[in-house]
Amino acid sequence: MARSAQLYPGPLYKNVHGEGNLTSVPRGSHPKSAVIRICDWPERERPRERLLRDGAESLSDAQLLAIVLRVGRPEASAVQVAMDLLSRTNGLQGIARIGTDALCRVPGIGPAKAAQLKAAVEIGKRALAQPLSTGQPIRSSGDVFQAYAPQLRDLRHETFRLLLLDAKHALIRETTISEGTLTASLVHPREVFSLAVRESAAAVICVHNHPSGDPTPSPEDRALTRRLQDAGELLGIPVLDHVVIGDGRYVSFADRGWMEERTVAM
Repeated sequence: MARSAQLYPGPLYKNVHGEGNLTSVPRGSHPKSAVIRICDWPERERPRERLLRDGAESLSDAQLLAIVLRVGRPEASAVQVAMDLLSRTNGLQGIARIGTDALCRVPGIGPAKAAQLKAAVEIGKRALAQPLSTGQPIRSSGDVFQAYAPQLRDLRHETFRLLLLDAKHALIRETTISEGTLTASLVHPREVFSLAVRESAAAVICVHNHPSGDPTPSPEDRALTRRLQDAGELLGIPVLDHVVIGDGRYVSFADRGWMEERTVAM
């Protein structure tokens, strides 16, 4: 992602932006032939043994999922069940987005395996997240993206979060203002700034996600940002940025220079 000029005022700011083969099937096997259990495969071909020998990065998505699933169904190995799952969900991101009920509709996936899959997905999200802690300076939109993208990117609804900052742009706290869509959930300046005043915040940053994966701000996003800017100016609590998070990318109003514009082009 391209670097941009300093946009959050203050000396602390520094902008920081910073499948292989599906499976290896033993020779002689055939999709319509009797199922050969993974434990009967040559050892060099078994997903778990390959992971221990060559590392997790050497395995396909289906092979990694097979390790999580452990066993398949009577007529299919764990790798075949994993391939079916990936096909039905359009990849790993689909598994992250659908609920356990939908997972259980895949042959070979029951409540226990659905729970295992969701736990693995959540572990991955938490490992990738770089959560912001109280007192941590927020220097750029990149800091915001790295902290919130793992949490927000796979949600099926829009979530609007507010970051309250002190005079040095260090985090006081963050809170969820609304969930739904920005038009339906009605993010109101009163809700945003009543908390900011109560916490003695010197500035705020707004963050929300687009479930579509496209972070391009909608006209409603831009209109809401202008309303919040207007209210912030009256209270002396500036809105430093509005970061819209999509699938692996984001749009920062500050990076685009829109926070300085009193009339944002529609």
